[in-house]
Amino acid sequence: MTGVPASAAGGTDRRPVPGAKLGAAAVNQASLWNIANILTMIRLVLVPGFVFLLLAEGGYDPAWRAWAWAAFAVAMITDIFDGHLARTYDLVTDFGKIADPIADKAIMGSALICLSWLGDLPWWVTGVILGRELGITLLRFWVIRYGVIPASRGGKLKTLAQGTAVGMYVLALTGALATMRFWVMAIAVVLTVVTGLDYIRQAVVLRRQGLEAERAAR
Repeated sequence: MTGVPASAAGGTDRRPVPGAKLGAAAVNQASLWNIANILTMIRLVLVPGFVFLLLAEGGYDPAWRAWAWAAFAVAMITDIFDGHLARTYDLVTDFGKIADPIADKAIMGSALICLSWLGDLPWWVTGVILGRELGITLLRFWVIRYGVIPASRGGKLKTLAQGTAVGMYVLALTGALATMRFWVMAIAVVLTVVTGLDYIRQAVVLRRQGLEAERAAR
């Protein structure tokens, strides 16, 4: 016993620094407000605005439909960039993981439901696309303990086809363009079904491999 304080004797003072926890919390909170999350928030905010524009004046006014298409296009563009920015610049957050897929499904689902309600798009098309998205979401939870199924090229083509087709239906097109959008939507529906079946196959394989690994470990 020397009676000399540990700090004076060269020891380490382990007392917590006042405000350290508050500073860490501030850093974590600040990380929420990155460009990727802001783009996701913009997409979420655009959903009610898009619905309002699409249904304004009974939903058949070409000018309002053009504005609705602009809102939909902005939402689709932010969908492309927010994920890319998050992965490239290490901006992935828990908020983004939850909000990004919600925003994707909200803008696409609202567009499909509104178009079917207006009579522009058959309800079975909306059912196929939304049913596929819901099913894939449930499958992700089913196999999440065994791994993550990466996005495939077919899945990216499906997203592009859906966005293009829905965008064309949002616009008040006539003549050859109206015929063209029918075929673009047909391609989107085919890709939706094919990629959905492929995702199911991958999920079953991943779960089987995970179960085999667990049995081998025991």
